[in-house]
Amino acid sequence: MRLIVPHPGHFEALKEIVAVKASEGLSEVKEVFMAGAPDICGSGRATLHATLVSEIKEQTEFAHQHGIRMNIIVNPSCLGGQHLTYEGFKMLEWYFNELNKAGVDGVTVAEPFLVEMLREYPMETVVSCVSHVDSPQKAAFYEELGADAITVDTNINRDFEMLEAIKRAVSCRIRVIVNEGCLYKCPFRYAHFNLFSHVTATRSPLYGQNRADIFSDYYFDRCISIRVRDPSQIMKSPWIRPEDLSEYERIGIEDFKIAGRANTVHWIINCIRAYSAREYEGNLLDLLDCPAELRYIFYIDNKALEGCIQKWKSCGRKCDSCGFCAELTKKVLKWRE
Repeated sequence: MRLIVPHPGHFEALKEIVAVKASEGLSEVKEVFMAGAPDICGSGRATLHATLVSEIKEQTEFAHQHGIRMNIIVNPSCLGGQHLTYEGFKMLEWYFNELNKAGVDGVTVAEPFLVEMLREYPMETVVSCVSHVDSPQKAAFYEELGADAITVDTNINRDFEMLEAIKRAVSCRIRVIVNEGCLYKCPFRYAHFNLFSHVTATRSPLYGQNRADIFSDYYFDRCISIRVRDPSQIMKSPWIRPEDLSEYERIGIEDFKIAGRANTVHWIINCIRAYSAREYEGNLLDLLDCPAELRYIFYIDNKALEGCIQKWKSCGRKCDSCGFCAELTKKVLKWRE
């Protein structure tokens, strides 16, 4: 098992993650990932700390000293077409050169053009979940473009037939995100990634005068309200319990990514411990990245979900005629007082 863990971006957080790995013997932690510079472009998630190239070099050297790889996230779903201009291309080329000189091991991208750009560098090219790779065909396309690893769309996390088909179709590494709590088949997903791509590019000249100054996050608010009204949607979300990682290893998946780089380092370390130990006693929602606020509303005893993976593995994903998750919700979910 290889754990790929989130890093908020500031050096002190990395030191804490490394200290826990060393003191508790968490050899499964192989790689950390953090956001790239918003001066260049945005990313698909909220960014807690804007890391400068000089900081990336220093932190990468420190991570390497402790046997950890460094991955930089450059995964906006929208660049406004600026990457296809001469100025935009040269800026991205300069940035990738700087990351390479800083000793970065890999770069995670969503834009196919950037996948091809990275073929010119020795850094590992990782396709982001923002690319929505959900079939053998799409995985093969990205591998042909130059992908060394693919983070599959979380919507297929419980579709083992599809995961196995993707494994057969490509030779690159397959990564699954274990703790994303987004709605299954979320109608806001594409638009929300696009929004983050713009609002996290706070200073990038690529976006010019088109940088967003929003008054609220409509998609996040609707996402929360849907689950408060219908908590069974939480069960349908494609998260993976720490106890169920072995089911994925049986089909050859060894790379497990913990989402949550915009969270506190204490929350991240709690997740690292749970997934390294392959078990967790407590509220499952304590481990889920999105949306974290649900843990203050609901309590789901993680141990009460033992064995559910077997049903989900054979699920036909026809929620209107199944009812398993709705009944399960009535049994295990409690409202917090």
